Amino acid sequence: MEDALLLRSAPLPRGNQRELARQKNAKKSNEHGKGKRVEDGLSAAARKQRDAEIMQQKQKKADGGGKGGTSKPESK
Repeated sequence: MEDALLLRSAPLPRGNQRELARQKNAKKSNEHGKGKRVEDGLSAAARKQRDAEIMQQKQKKADGGGKGGTSKPESK
């Protein structure tokens, strides 16, 4: 009978696992700077121009590489 009483009165080590996980994730997200834009020193217009050039290069690469017979002929 005494053993059962001792087991019930001992605090369980579980219960704060979620809180510890939240703290750990909050710390990790603060270290990574999630959601923050990398400051590259460009104005909005310059960034837009740079991104447009990059997208044009990607499009040219995709158009040039896609002509190897991968497209299906049109049928009516």
